[in-house]
Amino acid sequence: MGPAAAAGAQVIDDLMPTDEDLLYEEELLRNPYALKMWCRYISARMGAPAKRRYLLYERALRSLPGSYKLWAAYLKERRTAVRGMRADHPAVEALNNTYERALVNMHKMPRIWLDYLELLVQQKLVTKARRTFDRALTALPITQHDRLWILYLKFIRQDGVPAETAVRVYRRYLKLEPEHAEEYITYLKAKDRWGEAARKLAEVLDDDSFRSLEGKSKHALWLELCEIITKHPRQVEGMRVDAILRGGIRKFTDEVGRLWTSLADYYIRRGMFEKARDVFEEGMSSVITVHDFSLVFDALTQFEESLLTAKMEQAGDAEVDDGDDLDLRLARLEHLMARRPELLSSVILRQNPHNVAEWHKRVKLFPNNPMKQILTYTEAVKVGSGPQATSLPPTASLHSLNSPVLATR
Repeated sequence: MGPAAAAGAQVIDDLMPTDEDLLYEEELLRNPYALKMWCRYISARMGAPAKRRYLLYERALRSLPGSYKLWAAYLKERRTAVRGMRADHPAVEALNNTYERALVNMHKMPRIWLDYLELLVQQKLVTKARRTFDRALTALPITQHDRLWILYLKFIRQDGVPAETAVRVYRRYLKLEPEHAEEYITYLKAKDRWGEAARKLAEVLDDDSFRSLEGKSKHALWLELCEIITKHPRQVEGMRVDAILRGGIRKFTDEVGRLWTSLADYYIRRGMFEKARDVFEEGMSSVITVHDFSLVFDALTQFEESLLTAKMEQAGDAEVDDGDDLDLRLARLEHLMARRPELLSSVILRQNPHNVAEWHKRVKLFPNNPMKQILTYTEAVKVGSGPQATSLPPTASLHSLNSPVLATR
């Protein structure tokens, strides 16, 4: 007898029932649907070769294909046997096929699905795993989907899973759990998909019912959106950036300085310098806190200084004298610095236009300009009077702002 024949004979011998098996075999011949007998039979052959035990499981499942207990024990045993093997090993492929056969009858059992999906995720079989996840979501009731989604999201965040696949899965997930939008946004940022991240964040901010699971305030989310837009303007070209950021500015009375500077920075990065300057000016003329004003003013100053520096370097390298343009930029910066006290005074008066002391301070900003002083006092009188006026007795008002300048008028 040759070696191959001897090996084949040994395999057959291992699979044939022994004298000790006759008791179980006779009982099962009389009643092949006795689950307890099959379980005792398999348990009694704990030390038998794997192929013999697998054969027992297969025979039992042929008689009882709907037994969860048998399928669970069989799959667990085969799963333990392939631990540490490569994904392309025949035993691993055989295990996958066994799971597929099990799901014919066990498709309503979430544990079978989860074990199989974990196996596919470990094997990094992207397409097969994705399709199996979709099958599981279709087969199981929605009340059990949360267990699947935990593993599904873990799977799509793995290296090697195409970003397009992950995006489609996340969009589907957010239809079920919209409050987890921040998790999706974090994923998009990690994958440098800034346009999609900005659009989703804008959608979240437009939803008044949204509550951050990470404990972020609406203002913090707006700042996050501003950061994305300003740092990645080319990827958000399809968005109505100006309208979106102005919508955020209208929602807040203070802490809007960052929003104004972000909008201006967006135009700066796109090379639209005049538009950026207009945004800075609008921001300075509308903020109502000194902190916000300082943010906008400092950003505008830095912007003008950078333009001036770039022009000076360009003039130093160029052969053509462009002194007029350089002088214009320098004059613009000096004019901005000279306007700071007046702009700051306007901010304080927007907080409380009935602050008489501040109106007096504002007049002193124009010592050599009587006409400007007259216009300032006139504006003060027009703004209001009565009990809201401060620093005056109750019977007085802004009309009591008398001065030699007003007398000359």
